[in-house]
Amino acid sequence: MNIDNLARIDLNLLVILKVLLEEQSVTRAASRLHISQSALSKSLNRLRETLDDPLFQRTAHGLKPTAHALILGQKLPNILQDLYQLTQPPTFNPASSNRQFSFAMVESAYETLIPYFIGPMLTTAPNVKLDSYVWTEKSMQDLQQGQIDFGISGRDLHPLSDFQVDRLPEGIAYQTLFTDQQVCLVREDHPLMAALTSAQWKLPLYLDMAHVQVRCEGSDWWALDYFLADLGHRRRISTTVPDFYGAASVCAHSDLIFTLPSSFARHACQLYPLKLLPLPFEFMPMAYVLLWHQRNDEDQGHKWIRETICESVAKLFTPAEIL
Repeated sequence: MNIDNLARIDLNLLVILKVLLEEQSVTRAASRLHISQSALSKSLNRLRETLDDPLFQRTAHGLKPTAHALILGQKLPNILQDLYQLTQPPTFNPASSNRQFSFAMVESAYETLIPYFIGPMLTTAPNVKLDSYVWTEKSMQDLQQGQIDFGISGRDLHPLSDFQVDRLPEGIAYQTLFTDQQVCLVREDHPLMAALTSAQWKLPLYLDMAHVQVRCEGSDWWALDYFLADLGHRRRISTTVPDFYGAASVCAHSDLIFTLPSSFARHACQLYPLKLLPLPFEFMPMAYVLLWHQRNDEDQGHKWIRETICESVAKLFTPAEIL
């Protein structure tokens, strides 16, 4: 290592490079960094001189990273995390900490989980700032790049699903919070309820009904749909909506059936005139998991957050209550 060369590098430029790689736009990067576009352009020129590479090419669609810039982009999250941890005290004291942590969570976990761990966290760590976002198809990438600290997502246990626990990207660690099963919701005065018996509530009747579906992580198919496709079946999905509350409301005001995790179904029944039915065939459970990047494994603040979430959820749910 050449210390003289390293001493000439402005480490702030590495932060700017990381944001530029993520945004691929001078305008968006400057806005995110709270600096002017002119100042950002000057920093980019300094980066190019320091690293002896153009780093980006301007195109009609924004900045296109060079091959060298892409290689640097793979290394930067770990490098910057190591530098950040150098500035942190060796221990984490929740009572005095003013650190900031960010979460991305699937919508079905907000009502069923977040109220139960946010309170204990802020009681113990009143000056900690917690930012939460909706989990999207980009959230896993945000975890890898260090833009968010934690994710809480539902992972399917179906072998053909794209969202399996054992298919997480490299570097992503997880802890299962609880497992859940799929159930069905229909409105209280649904025509089905008057004639329904356990003998009638079978797969053929389920498939004959019209369904409302929630689009998750950009996909219209859930593990259940892959499972049914393996059997040569397909649900008759009449309406697809972007969120669980919308689907529950549609279900309460129509003859559509809504299939969803039981933890959110119970919450929905408290808000809308809905009836809960078991799924009329055997189907594997799903897992709600806490996600983070392995680079944060030994960070004391991260460990405290993870332990608090896991302990809070363990008190809230037991296997007997869900499965």
